[in-house]
Amino acid sequence: MIKFIAAMCAGLALISPLAQAADPAPAAPAAPAPAAVRVERISIDSPALAGNLEGNSARRDVFVVLPPSYASSPERRYPVVYALHGYGITAEKWFAMDKPDQIAARAFGSGVREMIWVFPDTYTRHHGSMYSTSATTGDWEAFITRDLVGYIDAHYRTIANRASRGLMGHSMGGYGTVRIGMKYPGTFSSLYAMSACCLAAREITPEQGKELDAVRTMEQASAGSFMVRTTLTAAAAWSPNPNKPPFYVDLPYEGGQLRPRVLAEWAANAPLAMLPQYVNHLRQYQAIALDVGNRDSLIDDNKALHEALNRFGIEHSFEVYDGDHGSGVVSRLETKVLPYFSRHLQF
Repeated sequence: MIKFIAAMCAGLALISPLAQAADPAPAAPAAPAPAAVRVERISIDSPALAGNLEGNSARRDVFVVLPPSYASSPERRYPVVYALHGYGITAEKWFAMDKPDQIAARAFGSGVREMIWVFPDTYTRHHGSMYSTSATTGDWEAFITRDLVGYIDAHYRTIANRASRGLMGHSMGGYGTVRIGMKYPGTFSSLYAMSACCLAAREITPEQGKELDAVRTMEQASAGSFMVRTTLTAAAAWSPNPNKPPFYVDLPYEGGQLRPRVLAEWAANAPLAMLPQYVNHLRQYQAIALDVGNRDSLIDDNKALHEALNRFGIEHSFEVYDGDHGSGVVSRLETKVLPYFSRHLQF
């Protein structure tokens, strides 16, 4: 920084008196402001979520980002990208933090082709759905692939086929992108998973098991450590038990004993374990992309997923960028993710 300032001062000293006295150059015209997008906040009723044991509402908020030309071109139809948020936040919180409407306006203004961008809210009793199917939490896979997609196609001017649908997400949403992508190639044609979590089978230490054993009420769960809260989230999604109130889950460590059956159920939901079963599904995609920051604790699992895709000859892109788990999200949504779908979706 000191060298930079010194060089700058030296450059200023070289400016001649004539140059200093000359009329200033005309200012460059200001760049046009990005055309406005419109955001609609809607609520939809999901039969897939009705009757879940946790009592998660089957009526879900959804944010819909409509491109600038949507109102002025009433005959035009658009591809759709569905965006899955991470653990511990709602779709509303994601909007407040990263302002996807402004991201979309800048991207469309820079030449990215216009599309509809949809943000469903999947917050649950334990702060995240894991985009999984469970009697305890509800069928979040069917919510995304059937109820949500069906509603958007019925109420907006979409191009209602898989070639014009993309799925993306960050962190838990990246996990959801990989999981749902593996299982539903007939719904989406392009995937983009950002810093996906939960790709590998998880382990529980005896110390963590004792901490979990002490949790008996929702109040204790809410006040528990991050490990407690995320473990209950995972158990609700991957090891539900309708006969065990108040959480309706089987935990991987109970009564001082490790429970291999529960860990096996969790492993069955880990994309690195799931992938060999879904190779033919993944080969149906037009495009698959993964990225992760070089300072993200999830980098090793994301590299392992990249290597597994290579091992089975599944075409995809993989990028490690300079950043941690959250630092690159806004810039990459604008300069990487939306341009990616602009290239790969059918318009």
